[in-house]
Parts: sequence; C-alpha cells; structure tokens
Amino acid sequence: MKRRLFLSTTSCGILPGLISAAENDDSMEQNIENAANLIQKQIGSGALESAVLEVRQGAFSEARFFGKAKSVDAIFLLASITKPMAAAGAMLLSDRKELNISDPVSKFIPEFSEGERKDITIEHLLIHTSGLPDQLPENADLRKAHAPLSEFVKAAIRTPLLFKPGTKYSYQSIGILLLSEIVERITEITFPKFLADEVFAPLEMKRSALGLGDFKISDTIHCQTESSAPESGAGASESKSWDWNSSYWRNLASPWGGAHGTAGDVTRFLHSFLKPTGKFMKKETARMMIRNHTHGLESPRGLGFDLNPESFGKSCSAKTFGHRGATGTLAWADPESEASFVILTSLPLGVSEESLIKPVSNWISSAV
Repeated sequence: MKRRLFLSTTSCGILPGLISAAENDDSMEQNIENAANLIQKQIGSGALESAVLEVRQGAFSEARFFGKAKSVDAIFLLASITKPMAAAGAMLLSDRKELNISDPVSKFIPEFSEGERKDITIEHLLIHTSGLPDQLPENADLRKAHAPLSEFVKAAIRTPLLFKPGTKYSYQSIGILLLSEIVERITEITFPKFLADEVFAPLEMKRSALGLGDFKISDTIHCQTESSAPESGAGASESKSWDWNSSYWRNLASPWGGAHGTAGDVTRFLHSFLKPTGKFMKKETARMMIRNHTHGLESPRGLGFDLNPESFGKSCSAKTFGHRGATGTLAWADPESEASFVILTSLPLGVSEESLIKPVSNWISSAV
C-alpha cells in the first residue's frame, strides 16, 4: 500500500509535522527532504542567507523557511514574478470590456504612435513581442537620479524599437511598464493601489504589495546584492542608493519587478490560474493567460506568464506556467499534476539558478 504524508511545517531544516496520511508515493516527502537539505547546505556554507520553499499538490501542502527568514510568511522582493501579477491586473480590465488585447497601445497612450509603434498591441506587451527593449538605454541614469516611474514611461514612449512588432520574441520589462500605464490611464487609479484592491485583496494575498505598500523595508528579506543583475547595480558600491535594497527601489513599485510577497501569497496567485473559480477573474480569461500566444517564435509565452518547461523543473509538463525572478525566485504550477512550487531566496538568480533553484525545482517536479 502506497501512502502520502500531508505535511505542514514552520521550521527550518528537515523536521516536518505529521498531519495525516493517505495513499500515494512517498517520493514527494523524500524529495522535499532532499531539496531542504540542499537549501540548508547553502545556508550553512554562507552562500545563501534566506529562503522559503512551498509545495502544494491537492490536499498536500508543505512550507519551510531557512536562514534569516524567520517564518514561512517572510516577505521577499519577488522581481519578475511581478510581471504575471501586473498582467492579471490588465486582464481584469479585459473582463470588464475596458480594453481588448488586440487594441493598439496608442488607443490609450496616443503619444505612442510614431512609426511602427502604432502597430504595437496590448498583446505584444503581454507576450514580449513588441520590439521594445528589456531595459531602457538610460535605465542606470534614471535609477541613479531616483527618477519616478513617470520618467521611465516618458523614456519608454520614445525609445527606439529593436525589431518590427510581432515578428520576434524578446523579453522586455518595458512592455510591462507601458501596460501598467494603460491601466492607470483607464482607471485613474495608481497601479499599486489597483493591484492591491483588484488582485491581492480578492486572492487574500495579505502580505503582498507592489512597492512596499504598508510594509517597511525592515519587514522584508534583504537581497544579497553582491551578485545582483547588471541593470540593478551588479553589487557596485556606487549603486547602493538605487539597488534592490535601497529605499528608492523598494518604494518605486516597478510593475516589471517591484512586487513584494510571501511564498504562500505567490502560491495563492498560481492556484487562481491552476483551478480558476471565476470569482477573481473570468475562468476563460484565466485559461487564456496560461495558453501559448507565441506559436512559431523562440519561446512559448502566455499573457504575462512564461510557458517554457525548461524554465521550471525537468519533469514539468508542457502545460506548466509560472515565472522566475532575478532576485532569486521561481514559481510554477503544472495543470497535469495539479502541483505548485514556489521558492523565494535572497541570492540572485545569476548565482542561484544552477546551484540551487533548478536542482530544488527538479527534485519537486520529479515527485509530482
């Protein structure tokens, strides 16, 4: 007789609390132990400061925290996991017939109409095919100057396109910035407040915010910026006033990477698409967001979501959706197994992806 242990824990290390038992393979329990051991090893070596891991499948749910994360409710800077959250906000306006993904961006931002810009649609922004760059050429200068997001928007409106809209896939944070600008112009509500009221509150994501919201930096996990992404200062001492840990960046509320949240909240967000109820967003809209919209191009993308199984775990199905974040985060859900996985760490993805995040994700995906 095979069995599954339904586990819950709020301690670091490898001592889960037993709640109940049911039939299934014990591989999930063992693989969680293997994953936890790997995380704890990096904590012990000093390579990693903080992490939280949460895994769910059906009635099975387990979460663990490590290092300087003092509970499973530790708040991390989510980085690009923000993008599907921003996309969900925009798609709520689609539900309300206030926009259509086929609408040209210029319908809502008239000054964004020069040349081929007039051909860029909201869908192009959502699936990274607009031709916009990932980061602005003046990105570092804007951050050094502590520029408000409105200055980033002005620069994005005039920045040169890299290719003809719709012809290529090229990951682009600036497309999500313009998406948030569209939402603000339609609703006349700031994007952080819109997400708080329309996404986080309905999903009971009580410890999430775009920007810091009502939280303080001290309420959140410190990023190990020594290995941060180049566009975020790359750990240079002169970038301390605008890097991931700075008051400027934490409060900027960038819609492409500025959300804060917990592993539990990210899991709630994933499950609203894994098993849509229609209460938060129309079921058909939720399903449309995790369907491939880039057939024939380099990478499969949903509306705000990454759909490339190689981004997740080696045993994830082709239906898996989710996103990574440069601060050292990964979240995915697999409709075939009905499993979800979230790991939030303090160690930037450029360092942690191969040494920690992918191996941990592989352990979990191979057990579901």
